[in-house]
Amino acid sequence: MRVRYLAVVVVAALLGSVACDRAAKLGSGGERSTAAAGGSALAEARTLLEQGQLEAALAKLQDAPGGPDRDYTEGAVWAKKAETAPLPTPPAPSLPRGAEPLRAARFKPEELKALDFFEKAVAARPDHPQANLAIAELLAPYAMRQFDVAEGSRRAVRGKRGSRSAPVPATRVAGEPDFSPERVVNAYRMAAVGDAAAKAPVEALISFAGRVGRMQDVDSALQEMVKRDRESAEPLVRYGDFLLSQKQDATGAVTQYRQALIWRADDDATRAKIADIYISMGARSYANQQYAVAETQFLEAQKYVTDKSSPQGQKVQEHLSRLGAIRRH
Repeated sequence: MRVRYLAVVVVAALLGSVACDRAAKLGSGGERSTAAAGGSALAEARTLLEQGQLEAALAKLQDAPGGPDRDYTEGAVWAKKAETAPLPTPPAPSLPRGAEPLRAARFKPEELKALDFFEKAVAARPDHPQANLAIAELLAPYAMRQFDVAEGSRRAVRGKRGSRSAPVPATRVAGEPDFSPERVVNAYRMAAVGDAAAKAPVEALISFAGRVGRMQDVDSALQEMVKRDRESAEPLVRYGDFLLSQKQDATGAVTQYRQALIWRADDDATRAKIADIYISMGARSYANQQYAVAETQFLEAQKYVTDKSSPQGQKVQEHLSRLGAIRRH
């Protein structure tokens, strides 16, 4: 009897173990199934967004798991809705005592909802590339308008006799989001940090920073573009053009142009730019009677002149002839 009792206990224990193991597997599978369903809901919501079915996308997002990707997607839906939403109603001239000021008189409610979701995504993941880019794109138009108003004020004050400085008008409404150029630039930067291979946020930063007169940010972004597109002449030429036109750094420009010629040796336009720089240098040295320096610079220009009979080529030859005559005397 004792042996039979022990056998029954062992069998029951084994059956219990099998049942627990089966339940654990079923539970694990259930969790995976739930996660897969949530991921599918998020993917479906994004597809609906791309198709312009915004209400359906919002409904589908209710089945998606929480997190920065869902927050970004919900923000993107509201940003899309904002494109066709009516402009906000201007605030009343005065508010009753104790009344809360409008959060953003110029922002559409849909834009504010979108911004709230984008900010929530960034709070959870500071380098979220899509959410940061979306914040920058939503706020950039407001920052550019603010910059234009400030520039207009400066020009108006400069036009008045005796004025030395121009005040920057306070254009933000109490309680509205920060749409300063600094915030927009930072959002573009974080979007670029979040996706080290993407060029779009860097291109957007170059465009925006140039538009609002932040040349140092343009400089940094152009350098970043050179790093992200290492086997191409175009970013190098762009950076060289910037150094020459905005910083008057002829030497730095020549360095970039020469690098570009490594990737595109037959680029006559870039060769002509280098030749022009050395011609200008040589002309200044010649005018200052630094003849040896001038000759070196014109000989350097000659290396990059493709057509010796062109106006550029003729200019080089004329100066070299004059320098030769001076040397002989």
